[in-house]
Amino acid sequence: MEAISKQNHVPALHAATPDQLTLLSKDLFSKLLNSLWACTFLLATSAEVFFLLQNWELKFHCVLPCFLLLCFLVKHFVSKPSPIYLVDFSCLKPPSYCRVPFATFLENVSMFELFDSESIAFMSKALHSSGQSEETYLPPSLHYIPPKTHQTESIKEVQMVLFPIIDDLLSKTNISPLDIDILILNCSGFCPSPSLTSIVINKYSMRSDIKSYNVSGMGCSASTLCVDLAQRLLRVHKNSNAIVLSTEILSTGWYSGNEKSKLLINCLFRMGSAAILLSNKKVAKKSAKYRLVRTHRTQRAFDDKAYFSAIREEDSEGKLGVTLKRDLPQVAGETLRANISILGSEILPLSEKFWYGVSVIKKRFIKSEGIYVPNFKTVIQHFCLPCSGRPVIREVGKGLKLSEREIEAALMTLHRFGNQSSSSLWYELAYLEAKERVHKGHKIWLLGMGSGPKCNSVVFKCIRPLVGEYNKGPWADCIHQYPISPLD
Repeated sequence: MEAISKQNHVPALHAATPDQLTLLSKDLFSKLLNSLWACTFLLATSAEVFFLLQNWELKFHCVLPCFLLLCFLVKHFVSKPSPIYLVDFSCLKPPSYCRVPFATFLENVSMFELFDSESIAFMSKALHSSGQSEETYLPPSLHYIPPKTHQTESIKEVQMVLFPIIDDLLSKTNISPLDIDILILNCSGFCPSPSLTSIVINKYSMRSDIKSYNVSGMGCSASTLCVDLAQRLLRVHKNSNAIVLSTEILSTGWYSGNEKSKLLINCLFRMGSAAILLSNKKVAKKSAKYRLVRTHRTQRAFDDKAYFSAIREEDSEGKLGVTLKRDLPQVAGETLRANISILGSEILPLSEKFWYGVSVIKKRFIKSEGIYVPNFKTVIQHFCLPCSGRPVIREVGKGLKLSEREIEAALMTLHRFGNQSSSSLWYELAYLEAKERVHKGHKIWLLGMGSGPKCNSVVFKCIRPLVGEYNKGPWADCIHQYPISPLD
């Protein structure tokens, strides 16, 4: 990655350099290319008609098709987008003093004098059935009695979860903060002013012309959504590096009331963050782990039932919290089906598409017939699933016809780190790497589902052997203990 670092390395005094290819010039270039192709085709057709009318020799009729084929090939290669690579990523391993065993959590909430005995019993049941272990983490602000949920503590949490993973990613990839052209940060519940991206830019003295995007309110699917956004930006801005940061600030999301539909958030969400480096530079291919194959986004916010299935609102006492409705699993299933049906049409082999089409037709005429579930394992080797809870993981796995081994990464991530919102998918990928299961040529499907509701898919292809990952990242000290069985 040293070569990537040296390219476009601009001193701070001369940081404000315009893009070589702006959105406007890109659009004009595309329109010009299409116009030239249309004119060439029109002229060639006119010439062919002229040759026919003049009864010219056969060799003249062969020249024009060859010329058109050449023009088509030139247009195809000129307009073909550059490949986008996932160079590397980093996940936070929270400090041990942030660990919160169940007994500690329940003892603390019983001392807050905010929750009644029924609420404490409900949280105890939710914890023990959640699928997470005694090793998960909460930020220091939630270890206080009562919790400190004001702005200052939230900013401290931001610094605690973001700065270490940025440092680690820059160190692993050997690039400077000045080499970052695009910065995308997602955090659903905390949106300060200046923005979170501004905090990062200020800390690392990044360039004045960096393109920064602060994404909020997108829930657990935000990380995959931001990879899709990064892809679209890298399609426009050539020879660029993009960093995606994914986290959730828990101190602002703490609920201090007694409505059961809002108490689940306190029990399920845990501390975590991830930093991902994407690049479209040619030199990145030499050291990158993966190539981005495809992204797809689906949402159902247009439907009232889906929209209100998970929403942040005040309770009867004016206390803010996230309400999770009972029909959330059904809504999630509908959103997931819409996403995978379109993704499947793009990546599945013809045989799977055929049997799916046949089952749809049979279902229309024979009500008892079920819809054929395509076998995604024909094209995908590894699956990173939503970590919303053990029942959700198993239900998604069942819907996709996945085995225990294929949902293992999601179950073990939930067990070891809890639900870390949008960053959980990267802990799952880190688990697969630490287990040395990802090999060159393998494809990995990251499936994110979040409030809105929305479902986002990202497919990567491994482009080089991954060696020695077992002693790196958040799983380094415990990967030999996993998988843990049984979890039910």
